[in-house]
Amino acid sequence: MALTIAGSDCGGGAGIQADLKAFRARGVHGTSAIAAITAQNTRGVSAVHTVPLAHLRAQIDAVFDDFPVAAVKTGMLARAAAVRLVARELRRRRPPWTVVDPVMIATSGARLLDPAALDALVGELIPLADVLTPNLPEAEALTGIAIRTRRDADAAAQALRAMGARAVLLKGGHARGTEVVDRYYDARGVLEIVHPRLRVEGHGTGCTLASALAAELAKGAAPRGAARRAIAYVHKALAAGYRPGGGDVVVLRH
Repeated sequence: MALTIAGSDCGGGAGIQADLKAFRARGVHGTSAIAAITAQNTRGVSAVHTVPLAHLRAQIDAVFDDFPVAAVKTGMLARAAAVRLVARELRRRRPPWTVVDPVMIATSGARLLDPAALDALVGELIPLADVLTPNLPEAEALTGIAIRTRRDADAAAQALRAMGARAVLLKGGHARGTEVVDRYYDARGVLEIVHPRLRVEGHGTGCTLASALAAELAKGAAPRGAARRAIAYVHKALAAGYRPGGGDVVVLRH
């Protein structure tokens, strides 16, 4: 049983919709609490509507009051008040596993997190993360470290763990090269997971990776093994992806 707390993508490629597809594909029952409603498709994001906080909390309560949630994944929360509310609920409910995807910018470049929410993310939500899953631009925004080298990546991950995250899965998709190097940092050190770069621009890859990771943790997998399986799943789904709309992005085939 897993819960995603994130934004809705009416185009079905990212956000809550991608999370629920990944939960199902990885063999867990998926539940959801919608923090924001986006109007988006394969061409981009045209509007964002934030859900009233009382209704966001009501959704979270409805899930936890009835279901044995084994893992929570957070994604697009849009604003500081929602970040703080979700953090309070997670502290109160104490799920076995929490995966935090610090969503800030959509594939299209649209901003999905109010800049004022960054402090709440760092101060309240990241300390609750069993695994934090930033891409390189998100890690740079959170730490202030420009990531150009392996040493930079190590320093950024160390800074993120110092913020309270127990592990950091630093996604390497924004780097250059024929291979993608994802790095999983925890108390044991760093695990590098290398896979061939696919020459397509995926839509919903970050959402899918975090939710697949949460699903594996919900099933009882150890975190490093869960990260390996989630990355392999996303790579396979992206390789089999398709273009359902008029944009250039590829939607994963779950």
